[in-house]
Amino acid sequence: METSEDRSRQIVERIWSLATPVIRAEGLELIEVEYRRESQGWVLRLFVDGEDGVTVEDCAVVSRVVGDLLDVEDPISGPYHLEVSSPGLDRPLRRWEHFQAHLGMIVFVRTREALEGRKNFKGTLVDARPETIQMDCDGNVYEIALDNIERARLRYFESQEGSKRSPT
Repeated sequence: METSEDRSRQIVERIWSLATPVIRAEGLELIEVEYRRESQGWVLRLFVDGEDGVTVEDCAVVSRVVGDLLDVEDPISGPYHLEVSSPGLDRPLRRWEHFQAHLGMIVFVRTREALEGRKNFKGTLVDARPETIQMDCDGNVYEIALDNIERARLRYFESQEGSKRSPT
């Protein structure tokens, strides 16, 4: 029997495949897709970024083109709200390239399956490869497979605080 979580995951995968090329055509990158039930109902949230950041106008353009595409393709049965925004400073990390771009920074990772008895990791990102990342959490280095990562986020301000304390 298909669960709500399975259905949400399938919708997210479908949105990734549909939206990525049209967002790329606008000169932007799709960073993350979320589809979840919130107090106002179902929300489809897209996070986009560009080389020089993203503007409100960029988000409006993406909302319009992706909204039109979703109206035609109709991958979601039932009502939902489409939101498009910048990933912000504490941005989600999804692909290995995202991790690679933030080596030396503090990140939070939640895994799908426990690794050495835990699922939550916060520490310094020390390596990123196409299939795994390595994190230093309080002196212990963990190697985490990308396909085991449920979600990951950069901890921008914590990373900045740590660099201020480091000797120069």
